[in-house]
Amino acid sequence: MPNLEDNNGDGAKLHVAMFPFLAFGHMVPYLELSKLIAEKGHTVSFISTPRNIDRLLPRLPENLSSAINFVKLPLPVVGDNKLPEDGEATTDLPVELISYLKIAYDGLKSPVTKFLESAKPDWVLQDFAAYWLPPISRSLGIKTGFLSAYNGATLGILKPPGFEEYRTCPADFMKPPKWVPFETPVAFKLFECRYIFHGFMAETTEGNVPDIHRVGGVIDGCDAIFVRSCYEYEAEWLGMIQDLHRKPVIPVGVLPPKMEEKFEDTDTWLTVKKWLDSRKTKSVVYVAFGSEAKPSQTELNEIALGLELSGLPFFWVLRTRRGSGDTEPVELPEGFEERTAGRGMVWRGWVEQLRTLSHDSIGLALTHPGWGTIIEAIRFSKPMAVLVFLNDQGLNARVIEQKKIGYMIPRDETEGFFTKESVAKSLKLVMEEEEGKVYRENVKDMKGVFGDMDRQDRYVDSFLDYLVAHR
Repeated sequence: MPNLEDNNGDGAKLHVAMFPFLAFGHMVPYLELSKLIAEKGHTVSFISTPRNIDRLLPRLPENLSSAINFVKLPLPVVGDNKLPEDGEATTDLPVELISYLKIAYDGLKSPVTKFLESAKPDWVLQDFAAYWLPPISRSLGIKTGFLSAYNGATLGILKPPGFEEYRTCPADFMKPPKWVPFETPVAFKLFECRYIFHGFMAETTEGNVPDIHRVGGVIDGCDAIFVRSCYEYEAEWLGMIQDLHRKPVIPVGVLPPKMEEKFEDTDTWLTVKKWLDSRKTKSVVYVAFGSEAKPSQTELNEIALGLELSGLPFFWVLRTRRGSGDTEPVELPEGFEERTAGRGMVWRGWVEQLRTLSHDSIGLALTHPGWGTIIEAIRFSKPMAVLVFLNDQGLNARVIEQKKIGYMIPRDETEGFFTKESVAKSLKLVMEEEEGKVYRENVKDMKGVFGDMDRQDRYVDSFLDYLVAHR
């Protein structure tokens, strides 16, 4: 049981408002940190939309329900609304509608302001998208922290204040920016940075604000930057960000998943567990590309045929569409499931990823290198074979490649094409071959950091000490 009277050891109780962006890769770590803050005896107000909160509530232990206040603010209808009725998070929408979600998110400015005026929290911890919030918080005498769901390497690639943005085309993102003072492989491949350049730098949707201006406004206006990371993983990046932005940069730890929380043995899990139990230790490839990444039909075909060619057992959590507004669902190649039925399972519904990843039969994760997925894989000592699809994934891939805890499946660097042969070869290398032993061993070593709950808890304590001292 958490000590709800702890108050971080000094009796100074905080009220912290959390305002994440409407993506589960952001809302979930915000909630995880909210739970840790509440366990230390402080109060949290978690601000989001009704449907998102309803989907997050099952993640909340009963003993914390009184310490975390969920503030449901309906997502406003803005102009010629292009969002489906249930489109309250990025996972509900095809990629081309995400910009409209950001426009609607900006429509929360007035109700968020009214809540802060009435609740008067000590701190508001906000995400990258609400560029309009720091001036509001400041006018109300509320301290503002940018709580980054991205890691330090990703933040380090962004343009710091005072630097002219010299990167004017996608190719300019293919090498580290000039303000990085150390040698690093962290940069985009050409096929990766095209999406970044057009979505992040050069927004074309009328009424939307490019992400580079959103995050720039938040960083410039906040009192401190809090990062979901730790010094053991990327000390040089965290130090560089603090030097560049000239404000405190404080890691909150990686917020690793806690397996000691109780799970219900649902019919779904019992079915999955029975299949996993029938497999040898570290023999199964776990395949999942999360709630955001959706491979194209061509990519899905090569992934499936590569799995088939590898001969390895696999458990594939398959998502064929992004929400009800996605009119282009993808399908497995004809006959794939029949041909692989003896050694593979395709699961088209939701599964408990933590329980699945932690199972002894899982030896490898074939996934995307999103930061949350990397943390979960390392937490359970699973090496990764990765495919980059969007956002910061390319930068994350460079870091885990450098640390040799994840292997990027070879692709054409201009167009991003990959083949079934490259998929099969990569899986066998990381899973079985002597050349891939370094990945299997290094991820065990990194688990000693990410899975050390006492060490990660000390990061949370230091973070809360800062909030108390600077409220």
